[in-house]
Amino acid sequence: MGFGEYPVDYNPKVHGPFDPARFYGKPDTPFGQVKLGEVGSWLGRRSVSGLPGAMSRAFWRWQHKYVLPKKTGFAPFGQLMVGCMIFFYAINYGKTVHHRNHKYHW
Repeated sequence: MGFGEYPVDYNPKVHGPFDPARFYGKPDTPFGQVKLGEVGSWLGRRSVSGLPGAMSRAFWRWQHKYVLPKKTGFAPFGQLMVGCMIFFYAINYGKTVHHRNHKYHW
């Protein structure tokens, strides 16, 4: 699948209108139903190349639930603000860790 193309498993006659938040491939066994002896083969079926698609589907699910409804509330803006705060705290942690107050200064 190239950039801007439909997934290979998508069939408009079967699935109807395209939804970017839906996975059209063959469903795999959920992790909760995997037996202990099958964990190795289950992990072997996972690949890093599917990660961008999973992130895109998660983004579109979030968009459909919080941002795109007609009467949206404060939730998407609050989630975005909290996400930005966590991100900027993480990237500046190395600079702020030296400014902690200690009981004794050697």
